[in-house]
Amino acid sequence: MSIATVNSPRFGALGVFAVAYLAFIYIPVLFLPLFSFNDSIYIAFPLKGFTLEWYGKMAESKGLITALENSLRLGGVVAVLSTVLGTLAAKAVTRYRLPGSGPTVAFIMLPLVIPGIIMGIALLVLASYLGLTLSLFTIGVGHLLITVPFSMLVMISRLEGFDKNLEEASSDLGENAWTTFWRVTFPLAIPGLIASLLLTFTISFDEFILAFFLAGTEVTLPIYIWSQLRFPAKLPAVLALGAVILASSFVVVTFAEWFRRRGVQIKTSSGV
Repeated sequence: MSIATVNSPRFGALGVFAVAYLAFIYIPVLFLPLFSFNDSIYIAFPLKGFTLEWYGKMAESKGLITALENSLRLGGVVAVLSTVLGTLAAKAVTRYRLPGSGPTVAFIMLPLVIPGIIMGIALLVLASYLGLTLSLFTIGVGHLLITVPFSMLVMISRLEGFDKNLEEASSDLGENAWTTFWRVTFPLAIPGLIASLLLTFTISFDEFILAFFLAGTEVTLPIYIWSQLRFPAKLPAVLALGAVILASSFVVVTFAEWFRRRGVQIKTSSGV
């Protein structure tokens, strides 16, 4: 048997499974933008025609615009706070030998494995006990619990490969810890920071379960979409909105992954 025959790729059972798996995930999602251009309020084949009417109605909806603004403000604040907290936690884990760091990290990651509905109920009970008014603030606190672990994981993967000698050399040259962070650590961590900001913003923007339990009169975009599903006449505009969110989320997540990979390549090529 020749070497070419041995090394040639074969599309076997694993390839069939991969194609079937991707089709199972993405084909139903692709129906969403498809029906957003359908000239009918009914989701059914055959399509009646092509129209942009639903996108116009989407843009004219005041409730939708308000919910979008709430989600954008909430996602921006959550992304910044979670990235700051995740970076500080990642730096502590990767730079210092702290007693009990292993259990502490596991405790921080615990919200990732707790069912969202359980966490939502628990936070609702806690907010009621503390007398907090349900608002964007309570939603933001809930989102921080699930975005900080993601940010921490991204920043640990970025910071753990740093050569500590770079920071030690900065200290030996007379720089304090704050200046060393800004002149040495921060520039090298920028790809991870941007990836963390984009990832945590997307998670907060798309999150529904916690927002459903913790929202008061200020609703986020996912809650608004869910409330509109009860009205068949408004469904096409919701599909148009979903198509826009799908495209935007894809761009943001792809951009975040590109930055993460770019940071890994720079770290590998520089030997850091």
